[in-house]
Amino acid sequence: MQAIAKWLVARPQNAVLGLASTLMLPAPQLTSGVIMVLLVLAQGPKLAAYKALLAGVLLAAMSLLAGLSLPSMMVLMVATWIPVMLLAVLLATTRSLTLTLQVSVIITVVAMLLFQIVVTDAAAYWQPYLDVMSEIMKQNGLQLDTEVLTPDVMTISAALALWLIVTAGLFLGYWLYRLTPVETRDFGRFQDLDLGRVIAFAAALAALLAFVIDAAWLANIAFVLLAMFLIQGLSIMHWLRGKGILPVAALIAVYVLMPILQVVLVMVLALVGYGDAWFGFRRRFGKA
Repeated sequence: MQAIAKWLVARPQNAVLGLASTLMLPAPQLTSGVIMVLLVLAQGPKLAAYKALLAGVLLAAMSLLAGLSLPSMMVLMVATWIPVMLLAVLLATTRSLTLTLQVSVIITVVAMLLFQIVVTDAAAYWQPYLDVMSEIMKQNGLQLDTEVLTPDVMTISAALALWLIVTAGLFLGYWLYRLTPVETRDFGRFQDLDLGRVIAFAAALAALLAFVIDAAWLANIAFVLLAMFLIQGLSIMHWLRGKGILPVAALIAVYVLMPILQVVLVMVLALVGYGDAWFGFRRRFGKA
């Protein structure tokens, strides 16, 4: 990994090729976002933006030669690079991984609010996406359960998925940045992340108000806020690993089982992280 980080920041053309090539991979938002974060932290936002522009020109030329949709590629580039670039700039400005994560939570919640205000008919908005998903599953001999994928579920899933992809890109890009063979700045450790009591209180308040006034949009926000504590739950797992309490095999098992158990494991980790935000398990253990 250190060799990869060194190669990407060594020459301008390496970064351009890295951004362009990873955007063509099966998981472009994560892989290309990681490189963008690395470039912003290692070389500054202006140089990173210049290299992204060159990579965009290269991708546009490749799209035209391959007969791909140029507008779709442009949308993919903007949607992939802009969010992680902004978070990387925020990280470099605040010098705090925890504060950057907290701001990303607030931005996501505000975006959800705006979406639910602007989009009056969520069912009609998500129907084209459901049609595409259904067609893909039919081609693979599967059937999409549209009764489960309600508009509220689609809104929650989209908000969480985008937030997780962007924040994962931030964490991995910061990790690569710390591996570069030059002097780097320390913005905090993943295992010390804490969303804080303010966000924990906001989640509880949203859930209470949603129950009292029977507001589905508030329930969506409450669920998303609670699920976001998954990151804090994962940070506790890494903290336990750093203290020698949790074996590395157990930590790997958590990540391996997450796509399999999905909601169950995510909510368990989220509840662990939520409890830590209120009671400070790591702090209490350290004092003990």
